[in-house]
Amino acid sequence: MTQTTNMPQTFSESSARASEWRRFRRVFFSRGAVMGGLIILLILFLVAIFAAQLAPYDPYKPGAGPSLAAPSSEHLLGCDLLGRDTMSRLIYGTRTALEVGFISVIIGSIIGITLGLVAGYTRGIISSIIMRIMDAMMCFPMLILSLVIAALLGNGIVNVIIALSVSSIPGYARIVYGLTLSIRENDYIMAQKSMGSSNWRTMLTHILPNAFPPLIVIVTMQLGGLILAEAGLSFLGIGIAPPGAAWGAMVNEGYQYLIRAPMLSFAPGLAIMLVVFAFNIVGDGLRDALDPRMRGLL
Repeated sequence: MTQTTNMPQTFSESSARASEWRRFRRVFFSRGAVMGGLIILLILFLVAIFAAQLAPYDPYKPGAGPSLAAPSSEHLLGCDLLGRDTMSRLIYGTRTALEVGFISVIIGSIIGITLGLVAGYTRGIISSIIMRIMDAMMCFPMLILSLVIAALLGNGIVNVIIALSVSSIPGYARIVYGLTLSIRENDYIMAQKSMGSSNWRTMLTHILPNAFPPLIVIVTMQLGGLILAEAGLSFLGIGIAPPGAAWGAMVNEGYQYLIRAPMLSFAPGLAIMLVVFAFNIVGDGLRDALDPRMRGLL
């Protein structure tokens, strides 16, 4: 009589992770708009890295051409009032925009995520103090708050980064606070506590990784908002100090000559629109690809 031996089945997490990665690639890279946004961002990064090689003229030196010169073969986007080449200033403005955006996001997200984790996990008086401060800061729109801080600190790229970083902290803190309150009630968090795991270990190794997917989406979309905010501050004259190349300042300098030299404002305005569009589109694609509620549907 033949005996059938039932071998215990073993389950591996590698196949699940691989299928999840395949799903992410299928959802994220199959959308034309997302790929267009990625291409725009890649071009912007390359322009920012090789700005010195791509710029045909010194962006800070006046007299490169006639004042308010029209676009020509020598100056593809014309010249500003001081005779500086608009194309060169636009290229160097890409470096300024990305530098301000990324540094502000890194500083603001680190501080905001840390405050949100501590407030959501500890609760009590510490949580109340942190969140009431965040609520007070959120009474002001981010642009208004950064405008006030930048006006107090003065012009300069460092002051702009500080202003944008501080104004973005409440958004990260509120989101991480809500995620932490939800995640900390799960059974595996309770198991960690019963095993004697420290609070910081639990927050950094168990709560934060589970909150990471939505944070990636928020950070990506916040980049576009911060670059737009920096352009707004520079447009109002309290952002990047002259003669620094900043897109918002270029729009401000050129709008007075819209009839005679429209390219002075149109070119940096188009650059601002493209970079904000690209970051928002990529953020939307990440949200759809990382959203656990869409698993099995896409």
